[in-house]
Amino acid sequence: MGAGKSDSSAAVDGHFSMKVLVLGAGVIGVTTAYYLAKVGFEVTILDRQQGPGLETSFANAGEISPGYASPWAAPGVPLKAARWMLDKYGPLVVRPQFDPSMWRWVLQMLRNCTSARYAINKARMVGIAEYSRDCLRALRRDEAIAYDERSQGTLQLFRNQSQLDAIGGDVDILRQYSVPYQVLDAEGCMRAEPGLRQARVPIAGGLRLPDDETGDCYMFTRRLEQIAVDLGVKTIYGVTIASIDVDGGRVVRISTDMGVFTADKYVVALGSFSPLLLRPLGLDVPVYPVKGYSLTIPIVNESVAPQSTVMDESYKVAITRLGERIRVGGTAEVGSFRTLLRQSRRLPLERSLGDLFPDGGDVARGEFWTGLRPMTPDGPPIIGSTRFNNLILNTGHGTLGWTMACGAGRVLADLIGGREPEIPIDGLSIDRYAGR
Repeated sequence: MGAGKSDSSAAVDGHFSMKVLVLGAGVIGVTTAYYLAKVGFEVTILDRQQGPGLETSFANAGEISPGYASPWAAPGVPLKAARWMLDKYGPLVVRPQFDPSMWRWVLQMLRNCTSARYAINKARMVGIAEYSRDCLRALRRDEAIAYDERSQGTLQLFRNQSQLDAIGGDVDILRQYSVPYQVLDAEGCMRAEPGLRQARVPIAGGLRLPDDETGDCYMFTRRLEQIAVDLGVKTIYGVTIASIDVDGGRVVRISTDMGVFTADKYVVALGSFSPLLLRPLGLDVPVYPVKGYSLTIPIVNESVAPQSTVMDESYKVAITRLGERIRVGGTAEVGSFRTLLRQSRRLPLERSLGDLFPDGGDVARGEFWTGLRPMTPDGPPIIGSTRFNNLILNTGHGTLGWTMACGAGRVLADLIGGREPEIPIDGLSIDRYAGR
């Protein structure tokens, strides 16, 4: 497909193949395109960057953690947030803007901070996250794709006993969803992650999820894009999308600075920027950017570097092993679409790594990065159809885009192909916001 008008369908191997245009080439857009191509659709990807995975997917924390798929909107979060904002090293920063979308999103999030809403939202997130991990494992087997992946679990580390004592609710939820887990004392944490024996701070214990994985999301996205291209997917990069044009309840074209593009179905996978294109259509998609930061640091002493992911509960920082590198990711900064690197947000990342793995990597050579996480106010992503019968959404995955990407892509391919998804997806579509 290129600029200009397309036919409604094209013959492929004796069958009629639908043309699908995917907007966005992050991990969500690329996995969607891959699964669509696998079942015979004619797919084109549009993205403003010069290649795949160059925005939010580029340097995220590297975790694939279905067991930690939880809404940020949870009981007790408003009080915690107030404390975090007063802490120089705290994980939350709010930069007030004259933006009604921001304040509406914040209010919606606060309304979801109840036990009842948390339970509903958690169930929706865990379902797609667990399914996605299974899809990723199958894809890895089928395509022999490599991306500095490891399958050695995630360790949530607690520095003080009060943190460890507070995990009862989390453990109950893990039991409810049959997620394997281990509650460890300090010695158990050090056996799981030997580098912690060099830690400069006390360790009270940890909660380990042995089925979680790690991997370089950008490496995965770039390599999967090449596999998708080999399957026939077309990619058009460096294109600015001006508008989604509709007529009579259907999308009729995408207008860009390279002309117009048409298809039978259109998938919006633009992360934090999805609402900006959808709002003129009267689709109010409550996705707002929450900026995160990361450091990528070369390992200098493998024996005292992390082996998988350690989540430092005190700073809400994830420390992940990616090949010969350490990725340190954290911070939730609300209030801007700007990807300005704020040096003050580097401090919590350096401090967490220095406390737990002081001799593992060369912090001075760390590459500092920031990206926009597309967050919904309730937690689950937005996956599914809209009132425009050929416009489908795959956005709002928040901090779990890497965790949910393969499952979300597979579900979208099933929906567009008229097949029943393998998992229940009730509550993931935009319709859940209809009565807000």
